[in-house]
Amino acid sequence: MSDSTLLSPVSKKSTSNRRRFWSAILVIFIWFGASGVFGPLFGKLSTVQENDNSAFLPDSAESTEASAIVAKFSKDANTQIPTLVLLEGAVDPVKLAAINAHLQSLPTKHIEFLAPYKGTLDTGLPLSKYFVPGQPLFAYQATDGKAILINLPVTSDVAGAQLANDKPVLTAMIKTIRTDMTQWATAHGFVSHVTGIGALFSDLFGAFGGIDSSLLLATLGVVSFILILVYRSPFLWILPLISAVFALSTAGGIIYILTKNDFIKLNGQSQGILSVLVLGAATDYALLLIARYREELHHHSSRFDAMRAAYRGVFEPILASGSTVAISLLVLLLSDLGSNRGLGPVGAIGIAAAMLTILTLLPALLVVFGRWIFWPRIPRFDDRDANLQGIWSKVGANVAKRPRKLWIATATGLIILAGFATTLQADGLSTSQSFTTRPESVVGQDLLLKHFPGGQGQPTEVVVKQSQIDQVSTALLGVKGVSSVDPMRVSVSIPGAPTPAIKVVDGLVILNATLDQAPDSVGARNLVPTIRAAVHAIDPTILVGGSSAVSYDVDQASRHDNRLIIPVVLLLIGLILSLLLRSIVASALLLITVVLSYAATLGVCQLVFHNIFHFPGADTSFPLFAFVFLVALGIDYNIFLMTRVREESAKIGTRAGVIKGLTVTGGVITSAGVVLAATFAVLGILPLVFLAELGFAVGFGVLLDTIIVRSILVPSLVHDIGGKIWWPSKLQDS
Repeated sequence: MSDSTLLSPVSKKSTSNRRRFWSAILVIFIWFGASGVFGPLFGKLSTVQENDNSAFLPDSAESTEASAIVAKFSKDANTQIPTLVLLEGAVDPVKLAAINAHLQSLPTKHIEFLAPYKGTLDTGLPLSKYFVPGQPLFAYQATDGKAILINLPVTSDVAGAQLANDKPVLTAMIKTIRTDMTQWATAHGFVSHVTGIGALFSDLFGAFGGIDSSLLLATLGVVSFILILVYRSPFLWILPLISAVFALSTAGGIIYILTKNDFIKLNGQSQGILSVLVLGAATDYALLLIARYREELHHHSSRFDAMRAAYRGVFEPILASGSTVAISLLVLLLSDLGSNRGLGPVGAIGIAAAMLTILTLLPALLVVFGRWIFWPRIPRFDDRDANLQGIWSKVGANVAKRPRKLWIATATGLIILAGFATTLQADGLSTSQSFTTRPESVVGQDLLLKHFPGGQGQPTEVVVKQSQIDQVSTALLGVKGVSSVDPMRVSVSIPGAPTPAIKVVDGLVILNATLDQAPDSVGARNLVPTIRAAVHAIDPTILVGGSSAVSYDVDQASRHDNRLIIPVVLLLIGLILSLLLRSIVASALLLITVVLSYAATLGVCQLVFHNIFHFPGADTSFPLFAFVFLVALGIDYNIFLMTRVREESAKIGTRAGVIKGLTVTGGVITSAGVVLAATFAVLGILPLVFLAELGFAVGFGVLLDTIIVRSILVPSLVHDIGGKIWWPSKLQDS
């Protein structure tokens, strides 16, 4: 007889538990090892961002085709970031000569930045390193005699360049220029404003710089606070938080490697969303697992058996939930815009890391620490179900008492709110409107309009044949909003010097059309189709490019994405729900309720954005981003609810099953909704309108889903419909 057959059941159990314990220890060590690899890479994620709109447009966009031809005119013609200095004050010939003399020394100024590990200013890079070589610097006087404009020839190479401290060169460069020009302006009776696309990008980089520190710390603080409130334990909240941080560092490390090797694209917006998405989703999954584990600890004497039972109960809904979000995000790969395509895999990797971490690391941590981690409310082996008592049992009782009245009332309220969604102003934002604050670049952009044409220094570029110069120029000047048209010349026109010859390449000429509005404004953007119509009437092969045209093409691509991606996401989510619930009726019902919730959220957004926040509008991509996150994440809570309802319906019938499912999942799902809403709301700390709007939309929408849709509307509908909700499965007879 072998030794194993002589072991008593207790001994076998003890041996099995020891094996499980050491397996859990091994899983924890593996995760700590992975964190040591991916964690440092996550810290460098911001160094591989790309934030240039033009880089995200498809090759077929007219502005992209125009850009390719403009680049042929000069190696520098299409590689500049328009950067302007506006000096406000009384102008006279002496002061104009003084600023022109000062500008000759500007390229020799050195970029100041805080050196790593030294804590002292490093001045190793001259500004000339990022100025177009040989380009003269001079100042223009405004016709009203009250301002001077300087166009700095900043090369686009600066956009992706990093300093020795891994910070963007552009931000430090603009800061250096602002310091220098402010000193000169103060000494000569002027007020200086550095603006233009270069300064706006610099301020955007500065805003995104908060992603690595303020946004992440704020998100962790919010999650920690909510977890402490939920668990009322000095220890338990640490385990899901650690797991969520491991998920974020793993996802960030993988994304860094893929971005560094040009497999995917990352911008500051995607990185900000990644942090809140991973921390929020991982915490949600952790809440579900811990709640079921606590429930099973009342029914099992062994914590290992309790975890096995809990794991069986939550594995499928967590996998389905995470897959729904990840697949919805991957549909963004169909987007015309590279920025949207980049968010797809970035978000999907984040969700996959959240799922993997919560399904491996968190169970290991929980069983290693044992029951005491729940102190002071340690779940005992007493075969009790505490979830069947409390507020959610009362909510369930009310649903059972008057289901039809409740679902009609809640559905009517949602439909009324959804009606306001038709007035949502998602027509796009200018770069200066993208900030919730007013940085110097935005102030300068507004003041520029007082003294110069809005498009000064940043014209719309029209590619024409040499023989068409006069005809196209006349057509352009006939467009209301075009203030002047000048052909590109072989060298820069200097006031007082002879006018250089027109530059011709392969029989083509660039006509620079200066608009009377800021080139990044919605008004300038809306002029582009009018300009294109005017010149295409002469020759359909004429190309219209420049920053205003890029913005217009981005908006058009966003609208195309809305029409394509939203139906595809709905179809895929419907298929996943049908497979998970084995029911066409249930999946259709859940999909309809979540879409109704999404529409109601957009309606509330319009009311809040316009009347409370006073935002000028919303980005054209806002409805798509809000849809992907709200529908994909909103369906999560219905998945958590309905998988439990299906489990209970097989035991006690559909109507009793939905009430029990609502009662036992109410607390954890609401807690999960609060966590996710709070994490997305943290996006509002960054001074960017798009992220503030997205944070509000997802935060409000998730709360609407958890408190109204999942707690009242869906249970009431299921209770009213009864077993037919499971058609065509055999469960329809329950």
